[in-house]
Amino acid sequence: MSASTFALTDVQRDFRDTLRAFCEEKVAPHAAEVDRNAEFPWKSFEACKEMELPALGIPEAYGGAGADMVTQAIAAEELSRVCASTSLTILISKLGMLPVMNWGSEELKREYMPRVAAGEIQASYCLSEADAGSDVAAMRTRAVRDGDDYVLTGSKYWITNAGISDVYIVFAKTDPDAGGRGISCFLVEKEWGIRIAKHEDKLGMRGSPTGEVVLDEVRVPASHRIGEEGQGFTVAMHTLDRSRPTIGAQAVGIGQGAIDYAAAYMKQRHAFGGPIADLQGLRFMLADMATRNEAARALVYRACALVDHDPDGELTSFGAMAKAFASDAAMSITIDAVQLLGGYGYTKDFPVERFLRDAKVTQIYEGTNQVQKVVIARELLKRV
Repeated sequence: MSASTFALTDVQRDFRDTLRAFCEEKVAPHAAEVDRNAEFPWKSFEACKEMELPALGIPEAYGGAGADMVTQAIAAEELSRVCASTSLTILISKLGMLPVMNWGSEELKREYMPRVAAGEIQASYCLSEADAGSDVAAMRTRAVRDGDDYVLTGSKYWITNAGISDVYIVFAKTDPDAGGRGISCFLVEKEWGIRIAKHEDKLGMRGSPTGEVVLDEVRVPASHRIGEEGQGFTVAMHTLDRSRPTIGAQAVGIGQGAIDYAAAYMKQRHAFGGPIADLQGLRFMLADMATRNEAARALVYRACALVDHDPDGELTSFGAMAKAFASDAAMSITIDAVQLLGGYGYTKDFPVERFLRDAKVTQIYEGTNQVQKVVIARELLKRV
């Protein structure tokens, strides 16, 4: 992608066109059923594996495609345009592997990343707790050293892919008196004793399970600690800086799906002697929706470019801006899409009400938009 114009390359455009056709054929037909039954989208995930989409964000040295972040954003957009739950099956394993990729030992990288790239295993990111969501330092999960192992005890809440994932990246306190400086990070295999206490019955993203992950004296080899003791908070924030732009991309995809469906409906629906697409008031709504989404897309691509080319620059603030702006735009766009369909938009026979429900969580997870504004302001004030 051009750093000056943010125009997509020919390769990225071809990838987008190919992926859009794939999503329409292999993912979209299952989206309504996945949402209705609140079931993991296995058929769509298997199709994504055939397209090698789980490999996009994994370096080539570890069996991945090594795709740039803008290309990964395009994939998140196109999947979310038809089924946001399916997009999470790709995004969440990448999120789980980011700490391994950037902070893990060579042994951990070679053991787990190729299997994630192949879609053989999936990963979850376990940071939040019941009373420690935005306030990460308040977590209570403990990790106590015992010889060559750590013993982990505690509960993690709001964990995406809970029960489906094979490995869990768990943040726990190795020094409970040190606040954020006492947090460490571990890779824990499900079979070592991970228990899923409950699954949430959610408003949206219903095809992506969200649950409580319980660790009751789970023994984890010290070799599976990611980074040094006490580095966990740094690992967590470093990871979220690089993941938040793809949540923005997910929101852009949801918004685009709503725009495309509403525009097609407006040309088919007749009232007052012609298609409602001829009514100026409704055309203005559609124009505003498209403008907001294009602005969000440009901000997301800028943040993604920073991940690849200038991660030590303004990534923290731009990642937060991209995530907050794009998710707010998605909510506004999907609300207007429901309005444009009138009574039909309020029913489950049409996908725009699902787009609206799916959009909401993009304002919440990986840091609420209120937290993003704290981050943005803090970064701006550093430079004054």
